[in-house]
Amino acid sequence: MTHSLPSLFISHGSPTLGQDDAPVRDFLRHLGQALPRPKAILVISAHFNAPIPVLTGALHPETIHDFQGFPEELYTQLYPAAGSPALAETMRQSLVRSGFEARLHPTRGLDHGAWVPLQLIYPAAEFPIVQLSISMNQTPEWHYRLGKALASYRDEGVLIIGSGALTHNLRALFTARLELHSDTPEWVNTFADWVDDKTLASDDMAVLNALETGPHGLTNHPTPDHILPLFAALGAGSDGPRQLLHKSSTYGILRMDAFAFGAHVQAV
Repeated sequence: MTHSLPSLFISHGSPTLGQDDAPVRDFLRHLGQALPRPKAILVISAHFNAPIPVLTGALHPETIHDFQGFPEELYTQLYPAAGSPALAETMRQSLVRSGFEARLHPTRGLDHGAWVPLQLIYPAAEFPIVQLSISMNQTPEWHYRLGKALASYRDEGVLIIGSGALTHNLRALFTARLELHSDTPEWVNTFADWVDDKTLASDDMAVLNALETGPHGLTNHPTPDHILPLFAALGAGSDGPRQLLHKSSTYGILRMDAFAFGAHVQAV
């Protein structure tokens, strides 16, 4: 019998995630062992934005190094996972049936919101990966419905991962010249803890309105790109339990919390 996989939200942090000596790195290294083996992975990344839902359809997606100013060795790293054009097309059809206009991108590769954390979770790159875009011109509720439209794929062995950040004010990070183990400001923790509490209480409407009504919401997310994957992941797992799998910070303002939705995950 195939057991339903969870929908996950993970905070992917800096492109140096795999090199940074931080608790989140150890968490992600053990996460794959705590999950049932998937048949494929769908990643909804903060770094793939399009006006309508776009699914990657490349059979051999390239590793995209979509960042600047980092150590040279990062630009030589590859994540040689296969893609799944057939799964991408099936998902596209599911989205269309749910009222979305959706298309495939036949050549787009994997951005660092996908491959950087997956290097830690599944270092052997043994599972095919499809990416799905966010749409920054759309609402939190729209992303929640986007996730719900694909929730049934969890029962078919697809692990759904929303990859973003629970807090993400890079201007504050660079202005204060924060380092990996800098103290986390109160305005970051207050917002992140509020989202954690509302999420675990199944108060989905509060979570979806976090930027407007959560404490310091817009300060933590001057742009919504890194929290939109949370809303999609929540929608994809809204039919079951919620777990806070990990809670920590890096670089002062990046809360690296992770959740599981829809199916229980053993302790990591």
